[in-house]
Amino acid sequence: GTQVTVEIHHEDTSPQLIKRLSLGKGTAPALNGQRLSPSSRFQTTEAPRPPGAKDLHAYPWDKSSLKSMPLDLQQFKELDAYALKVNVKNSVEELVKALLKQARTDLEKVRAIWMWICHHIEYDVVGYHNKSQLSSKPRDVLQMGKSICEGYAELFEHMCSLAGIQCKKLSGHAKGHGYKTGQTFTGDSDHAWNAVYLEGRWHLLDSTWGSGSVDDSFTKFTYRYNEFYFLTHPALFINNHFPDNSNWQLLKPTLTLKEFENNMLHNSNFYTLGLLATHPETPIIQTVNGKASVSVDSRPGTLFMFKLRGTDQHGLMTLKKHGMKLDVFPQKTGSHKLEIFAKPSRAEASGDVYERVVEYVVQCESVDRAARFPRDLHQPVGPSWFSERQGFLRPSHCEPVLHTNDGRCSLSFTLGKDISVLSSLHTDGSSLAEDMGRRHVLQTQRRNQVELQVQLPHAGNFVLKIYSKKKSDPGNYDYVFNYLIRCLNLEVKWPAFPQSYCKWLQDYEILEPLSGLLPANRNVHFKLKMHGIAKVLVQAEDIHPLTQNRDCWEGTCNTSGCREVFVMVHENANHSFYSQVLRYEVETQ
Repeated sequence: GTQVTVEIHHEDTSPQLIKRLSLGKGTAPALNGQRLSPSSRFQTTEAPRPPGAKDLHAYPWDKSSLKSMPLDLQQFKELDAYALKVNVKNSVEELVKALLKQARTDLEKVRAIWMWICHHIEYDVVGYHNKSQLSSKPRDVLQMGKSICEGYAELFEHMCSLAGIQCKKLSGHAKGHGYKTGQTFTGDSDHAWNAVYLEGRWHLLDSTWGSGSVDDSFTKFTYRYNEFYFLTHPALFINNHFPDNSNWQLLKPTLTLKEFENNMLHNSNFYTLGLLATHPETPIIQTVNGKASVSVDSRPGTLFMFKLRGTDQHGLMTLKKHGMKLDVFPQKTGSHKLEIFAKPSRAEASGDVYERVVEYVVQCESVDRAARFPRDLHQPVGPSWFSERQGFLRPSHCEPVLHTNDGRCSLSFTLGKDISVLSSLHTDGSSLAEDMGRRHVLQTQRRNQVELQVQLPHAGNFVLKIYSKKKSDPGNYDYVFNYLIRCLNLEVKWPAFPQSYCKWLQDYEILEPLSGLLPANRNVHFKLKMHGIAKVLVQAEDIHPLTQNRDCWEGTCNTSGCREVFVMVHENANHSFYSQVLRYEVETQ
């Protein structure tokens, strides 16, 4: 029995605001011809007003919030759980009525509708390929339980309008499935999403992208809820949504289509992992002298990896406290896809996987052949907050690459934990077997200081790998980090250090001879720093005892007539047996 006046306006004109009126007593015709019972009166919504100055957010993003209004997602916990359980499929009106039972504010109503759609409507991959057979009417979308973006957006708009909330379906271009870095957008719009009016402002959301994702072949949809697309900050939403009507960017200033096309695509993982910016800001980068450089700014404690044409061999990535820096050296000319992945480090235990966060195209005109790195080089390279967390503090060399002209270098760390350290040298080819790789690094520990002296067997690129384990731990050593060592001097040819055995303790020290290869037929002076030992002997052709002088054992041994020389210790004066601690080789004549 209630009289209702309806005005119809063109969508770009600004309507006179019509009072919200609840339907009077008695029943009124429902939107789809069903009659509503008196108890289920819905409010009719005001005609949506176009966005104005108070709806706009500054561009670029101010790095504050991922949302366009302050939200405490914990407050939605019960409502979200309730909305997921609602199982009404007979009519949109009944569904909205059931959802609103637990929602009081407009924000809660929108949240309940959003959660329900994201978890109950799947993307119709079959319908996408055959749009003529597809209906995006809300009633049909609900009945089918699936649709494409158009259907998601229309159902969302209709459910909001039944709940008395202003909502608008928007259309435009999106950097979604099938988007190629640097592509241009022409012709009709290819995606639909919504704007909702809450607390006096317009806000953006995309329930299609909130619900899940399709696979690369576009044949299978997987539900995977994505919170990022609920009331997304407009300066982030513009990253991959460009509306036909630029007012609906809700930005000041607005972006042109060209700017949208040229901007880096940062997907939702980028922001939900706490990443802030990338440099350069353009998706296509040219190499300079065979090298391209990229960096990412992040919150502390983020781990990264990269793939250039599917492998991480042709690059040097260093972890920084607030992000990472990467130099890549493509080994072929042409275009290369560079993908960067990230994960939070606190998830080491929970097994979080690396998520792809950004993609570049690297165009290479000339190749830097000198930048071929050993296969054993592990990313990231060099010390970082991660190695510091494992107990390696105050590294003498903070850079990832060590250059040496004479084939020797020395590094040191302070150990911040009670750990044992192991290190080894690696290079491509067969010039350095695993046991020899350990013998080209001499490790000395003085209290909590560790020094690593490296002598290279020849010129080239080498990897110095550093491992550790808790001293109390009987198990294996864990890899921590590595350096790249480069030497161009072709005359370099250093012998290995002497071989040490298990009785050689970490805090013993060789002062001389440092070379593991002794000259033949010579008197060689030995000076070793060892503690807690009763006797030290050097066994060559004859046995030569060393004498103790303060904390050093010293003496001379002749290398005539032998191929190897052993240093042996007598740990207890009451025992008759000796343990071998060091082995030297003697040059053949």
